[in-house]
Amino acid sequence: MPDNIDLPPEEALAEAQALLDADRPFHAHEVLEAAWKASPDGERELWRGLAQVAVGLTHLRRGNARGAEALLTRAAERLVPYEDAPPHGIDVQGIVKHTRELAANPHDDPVELRLTKP
Repeated sequence: MPDNIDLPPEEALAEAQALLDADRPFHAHEVLEAAWKASPDGERELWRGLAQVAVGLTHLRRGNARGAEALLTRAAERLVPYEDAPPHGIDVQGIVKHTRELAANPHDDPVELRLTKP
């Protein structure tokens, strides 16, 4: 991934989703982290939470259940304030539910994570 990723939100979400679908959560994290750093103040914690979800998935893939649980729990807490009015078509409620399930059962096989609503 290039160091200076600068994508509009919808493109960042599409790129991150493609990377998650390709089982590359660390690279998805880099895209979401770039969006977090470029986002307006009102969305910063949303993008930070999404980046943490991707890092949590990275920890799961690497067998670090404890680290995954901690990151996924923090990510869910960070995303909750956006559940009622999620921007950019982000499925915040679905992500929070999925993330909490993974945090509670880090040894289970993770199911597909969708960042946006269909």
